[in-house]
Amino acid sequence: MMPTVSSLDFQRKIGEYQHQAQREPVEITRHGRREFVLMSADHYDWLKAAAQRSHATADALDVVIDAVERAEMDPEHAALDELLK
Repeated sequence: MMPTVSSLDFQRKIGEYQHQAQREPVEITRHGRREFVLMSADHYDWLKAAAQRSHATADALDVVIDAVERAEMDPEHAALDELLK
């Protein structure tokens, strides 16, 4: 679980949290709600690169393809089939 700090505490001890963010992301809250996450530039770059990775469906493992073929949609969403026609 990521460490959490209030924005007021963050302002008071910014250097401490900057050092901590080099090791792990730090969540900054405001009025009890999460507002920001402070992280190292390397961690941010890794997240951006991970978000851009994509894989072709043809390259999916057989176990994944089998699972998709066996999957059943909840009857509550049956109307979505009409969108494919």
